[in-house]
Amino acid sequence: MSISGDGYWRRLVRRLTSDVNELDADDLSRNAEAFGATKACDCRSGEEVVVLGRVRSVEMCPRDAAATLEAELYDGTEGITLVWLGRRRIAGIEPGRTIKARGRMAVRDGHKVLYNPYYELQNAS
Repeated sequence: MSISGDGYWRRLVRRLTSDVNELDADDLSRNAEAFGATKACDCRSGEEVVVLGRVRSVEMCPRDAAATLEAELYDGTEGITLVWLGRRRIAGIEPGRTIKARGRMAVRDGHKVLYNPYYELQNAS
């Protein structure tokens, strides 16, 4: 790689002066694009989408409620809630794990949601 280009120095300065969370979000976003996934910020209600990101949180429903598992997926641009109805736990769906999910986008209480998405656990990077 040549370091004589103006772009190299701009990227280097940005990396040295940016917040760690910004850099992580940029990496997640680039990774999603490389896999051919749609950016979460570009997903619209009713569309069939494929998203790729990191699970930020997992919430299991209480024992006395209907079985539901919810996970927040973040791809560097926006969060999407993945909801599995009839499930209390899914092996591998845990915070920090990267997953690829596919389904029809919906909106619940102003937040993007995929109900019962097809998913693939990605190798740890």
